[in-house]
Amino acid sequence: MSKTARIIFVFLLFDLAVVGAYFGYKAFTRNPGSTSEDYPWVTIDQNYAPRDAIEEFIKNDSSVRNLLPVYIKNYGHDASILSRFKGTRFAKPNPGLLDMFFKGLRDWILVDLKYKNEKKQDVQRTILYVDVDGTWKVADNGTLLK
Repeated sequence: MSKTARIIFVFLLFDLAVVGAYFGYKAFTRNPGSTSEDYPWVTIDQNYAPRDAIEEFIKNDSSVRNLLPVYIKNYGHDASILSRFKGTRFAKPNPGLLDMFFKGLRDWILVDLKYKNEKKQDVQRTILYVDVDGTWKVADNGTLLK
């Protein structure tokens, strides 16, 4: 092998080592984002003071249906939790997809709900709420993937 070919071969090996080290470093130091365990369960009962319009809606709706107390985890705008959401309409959505799907989207919130239904069965589900042109509505419901 000529001297020039050996030099090129050494530089190629060096480049491969640098690129491999870079991607290895990125893979091992990647931040997985938030988990649902980072958020506490909050008990909503007659005495609870809602922090936002969604919590107020949940409290009023649960009160009318005689489902209080209701337990919630309000994830707010956590995109890493949103990417783990699997519902009936969306699977692993992101904020950009919500913007494209809902014209006039102003805001979105993801909430876990846990309560006992009329038959005293435990129910737990994740609900995606969207604010479209100033009106909050349920966009989808489902679960969070592990």
